[in-house]
Amino acid sequence: MMIFDFPSTPFSRKLAERYGYDEFIIRRWERFFGREETERLVRAMEEVPKYIRVNTLKCDESKLLSRLERRGFRLRETEVRFCYEIVEEPYSVGATPEYLLGYYYVMDKSSCVPPLALKPEEGETVVDFAASPGGKTTMLAQLMNNTGRIIAIEGNRERIQPLVDNIHRMGVLNTAVIHMNSAEFWRTGIKADRILLDAPCTGEGIIHKDPARKTSRGAEDIRFCSTLQRKMLESALRSLKPGGVLVYSTCSLTPEENELVIDEVLRKHDVRLEEVEYGEPAMTRVGDVELSPELEKAKRFYPHIHRCSGFFVAKLVTGGSRARETSS
Repeated sequence: MMIFDFPSTPFSRKLAERYGYDEFIIRRWERFFGREETERLVRAMEEVPKYIRVNTLKCDESKLLSRLERRGFRLRETEVRFCYEIVEEPYSVGATPEYLLGYYYVMDKSSCVPPLALKPEEGETVVDFAASPGGKTTMLAQLMNNTGRIIAIEGNRERIQPLVDNIHRMGVLNTAVIHMNSAEFWRTGIKADRILLDAPCTGEGIIHKDPARKTSRGAEDIRFCSTLQRKMLESALRSLKPGGVLVYSTCSLTPEENELVIDEVLRKHDVRLEEVEYGEPAMTRVGDVELSPELEKAKRFYPHIHRCSGFFVAKLVTGGSRARETSS
């Protein structure tokens, strides 16, 4: 597959040197987003706020806020359900009794969007294709009021225990954890109502959490992740019931892992995109490549616009009765 690259410029060289980036990333952002937006993005990436997601399976929202405020925390409601920005943190928000009791999960605002976009219903069969450490899995259980069935898949054995620990901490009762390669899940014959695929990616959008990614990800990493993402998407689409819903997301800003992957799915499969409620419209043109105009229904999140990690979310509905019903 093609990986976009562009000539170096004085702007990209200077900005990359100032903030410690591999210039490959900056010169691509310059072409994708423009110089002014790129500079704003790079600056904002250094200061992304911290967020929590309230776990209503265990605690009433207002009561939790009161308890945390009494401990000296100051929180601000966001536009995303159950998600609050930490404005003042007198000590680590991951060290409170309320955290240990599972009353909330420390997760970025953007990470709360995929479960909300999936909109799982009580009693359904839902599969999380890349589940650990469990923020999105446990949010799905919250939205389902601990009913139905969630299958949480994790391919890395070392990441199983943190997933299990968070499921227990958050009071989740409807979830089974399976250690397997999600790209092979379709072979089980299990058919899901909804699937969440928060795909492994290069992580350009979480440089604020892991500054090493400024220089440790390049063209080959993008190619590797994009290939893996396509395999996982194919498996997910084969595992859905007719009219099933798939939400695909990454914490990457690269179009090769986002728009180009979804554009290929739209061309190859009987699926359509539904509007994601939050974020900025995804790209419909990358370089000289025109993509499906339907991609505007998928959404991007940027640190300098949304004060969160860089993120991408697309909601796909397969052909069938539900696809017709949700459009009416």
